[in-house]
Amino acid sequence: MKYIFILSYLFLISTSTLAQPYAVAQLEHSPRHHEWIKLKSNGRDLSCFVTYPESSKSALVILLIHENRGLNDWARSMADQLSEAGYVVVAPDLISGMSSEYGKTMDYPNSDQARTAIYGLKQSEVLNDLDAVFAYAENIPAGTGQVAVMGFCWGGSQTFTYATHNKRLLAGLVFYGTGPKNESSYGSITAPIYGFYGGADQRVNATLPSSEAAMKHYQKQYEYEVYEGAGHAYMRSGDDPNGSPENISARDQSWQRIKAILKP
Repeated sequence: MKYIFILSYLFLISTSTLAQPYAVAQLEHSPRHHEWIKLKSNGRDLSCFVTYPESSKSALVILLIHENRGLNDWARSMADQLSEAGYVVVAPDLISGMSSEYGKTMDYPNSDQARTAIYGLKQSEVLNDLDAVFAYAENIPAGTGQVAVMGFCWGGSQTFTYATHNKRLLAGLVFYGTGPKNESSYGSITAPIYGFYGGADQRVNATLPSSEAAMKHYQKQYEYEVYEGAGHAYMRSGDDPNGSPENISARDQSWQRIKAILKP
């Protein structure tokens, strides 16, 4: 019986390709408050994962934009880790409610199908969703009313783009995401942009000179670090206990930089 149970457990883990056991374990052992909320946006319910720090004071709010894999276990774990550092975090699942078959990211059979759904989103839909989440984040009772936006991979690119759209951002933290393709849009940015990039991610890094030139042309604040040897998505890969030393080191350095930029 025990043998059958173990086989069944391994089968469930192997068939859930979106599952990330190390992230699930971190969430399960967290003492902090987590909750799911729903916001109305684009004519449907937008699910958001919200995490709170254990604090007696109001906290800065971070709007977290997930990778092109959706709001998976790691993205929720990252939200909780940010709350451990002292921030309220609102993390929208941007493909939630967009399919009659799947409610949230974790309902998709695998990350490829979640990715396909994400790349099927219209930019206008994403901006509408982020506006709805930002408005909620600004008015969340435990927050200070100030909101920074942080995104990873696809979410990093969306963070850069959202900064051209919303002038109320406190700051934009772009993790291995590309800047807007339309150079004139950089002129609309009012918040400082902080970039975090892996040295072994030339697909993204090849775009940095043009983004830097555009930000300089419009006299915008753009500061970035490239972490030698780290790959794309090093924050997620560096969270994995089996991650490479380069990714783990880049993750640890990035955490220190986050806290220096967004002093809790």
